[in-house]
Amino acid sequence: MDAEKLIRALPKVEQHVHIVGSTKPETLLWLMEKSDKKLFKTVDDIHSFFQYRDFPHFISIYCTVMACITEENQFERITYEMLESDAKCNVRYVEASFSASDHVLQGLDYGKMLDAINRGVSRARSDFGIECNLRIDLVRNYGPKVGMQILDLIESKNDNIVSIDIGGSEELFPPKPYAPVYRRAKKMGLHLVAHAGEAAGPESIWEAVKELGVERIGHGVAAGKDPKLMWYLLEQGIAIEACPTSNVKTGVVESIEKHPIKAFFENGIRVSVNTDDPSMFGTNMNNEYLQLHRKLGFTISELFEISLNAVDSSFLPEKRKNNMKQSFIREYQRLTKENLSYY
Repeated sequence: MDAEKLIRALPKVEQHVHIVGSTKPETLLWLMEKSDKKLFKTVDDIHSFFQYRDFPHFISIYCTVMACITEENQFERITYEMLESDAKCNVRYVEASFSASDHVLQGLDYGKMLDAINRGVSRARSDFGIECNLRIDLVRNYGPKVGMQILDLIESKNDNIVSIDIGGSEELFPPKPYAPVYRRAKKMGLHLVAHAGEAAGPESIWEAVKELGVERIGHGVAAGKDPKLMWYLLEQGIAIEACPTSNVKTGVVESIEKHPIKAFFENGIRVSVNTDDPSMFGTNMNNEYLQLHRKLGFTISELFEISLNAVDSSFLPEKRKNNMKQSFIREYQRLTKENLSYY
């Protein structure tokens, strides 16, 4: 087994992946057949569409894909295929993001969508042994009032939901107005995450950690520009969900080589690696790990440490987390024992 095959074989956890952004091109054609949105004729047309000038342009393309979902049960196929792809990369546990408000405001039923997603989760667990919990992205563009309404829905039905988040247009909608929403979510027993430092500067991350009390930061790229902030994240045990390919494709960073993930790792921050919107960015979890190895010089042992970071900062119950960590360590020891020249 060569080094890259060994990297593919590492057990992994994915913390930051959007269900809609995981819609495969073939599945998008199927969705369009069932709607009145005949935007593309071939998979190649869709691949050409998935090219981004900048982050706002990506958001507009994401919204186009989102609008093609017109029936609640379609989420079952999208979710199942997302987890199937992750399982092929030896991902054992996923925390998948569902932007409920996007679809509720289009008239889809929250409970039926959640049931469909969890049918996909259940089928994938049965077929591939992969586990998945959910986080609800409140989508900052809709404002805190809608965020509260989504919390009402979560209170009425919370199957497999472990956390909340705010994605969307970060540069236009800062975190602070969501503080009451996050306080309520915490009282509901939900974990707290926020997209921050992706399309805005370090001040967005400071606001998310100070005003919202988040446990993890989605993307967090801008923290690389603020040593004091990196120290604060380390001191407070706040993890970063890094999405390197996503950040390059949306123009947030110039290249993988210039991504701050190496600085995060070397400064001891609990950073994980994730795909974000894998179908839209043409990536998967193996590719993310391989890019870090090829472009940033991460060793196999360092990549495994990142994998353990993802277990440690996951929102699994402590007993399940400890069991998974021990399982990963045993698997890693077996892999490295069999491939000593790459250890």
